[in-house]
Amino acid sequence: MSTRLTPEFWCGIAVLAFAATVGYEASLIPTSVYARVGPQVVPFAVAGGLGLLGVVLLFQNARGSWNTADDPELTLPVDWRSARWLLLGLALNVSLIADAGFILASALLFACTARCFGSGRPLKDFAAGIVLSAVAYFGFSRGLGINIGAGPIEALF
Repeated sequence: MSTRLTPEFWCGIAVLAFAATVGYEASLIPTSVYARVGPQVVPFAVAGGLGLLGVVLLFQNARGSWNTADDPELTLPVDWRSARWLLLGLALNVSLIADAGFILASALLFACTARCFGSGRPLKDFAAGIVLSAVAYFGFSRGLGINIGAGPIEALF
């Protein structure tokens, strides 16, 4: 087995770096001496899964079993228009969640993501996003007591 510095190799390295970052951030979460299962459990599990995935990707690269150059379905050109819709949705969500609130920001993200996947009904997608994000918001805020971004819509309730 020999390591080749292909894009697949760098993808494995990136996944391992992300796993290390998640693990480090999980170690910074405060714990309670009374809790048997604390808030670090899931982030550490995710970090472990990402680390395992990174190792598998590097192993596949070293064996040469991860070769996308021969598969025409895996070498399709990037759809930059769809990528821009997704990036727009993410940028709107990050920039609006503090002032506009979780429901509106997430509904815009949902509508942009639906457009990314080819939907041509932006108002219907936005309405579905409002419903889904409202369910998520009230599940977190009322059910778990966690504030995930209150805005003008959330203030009505």
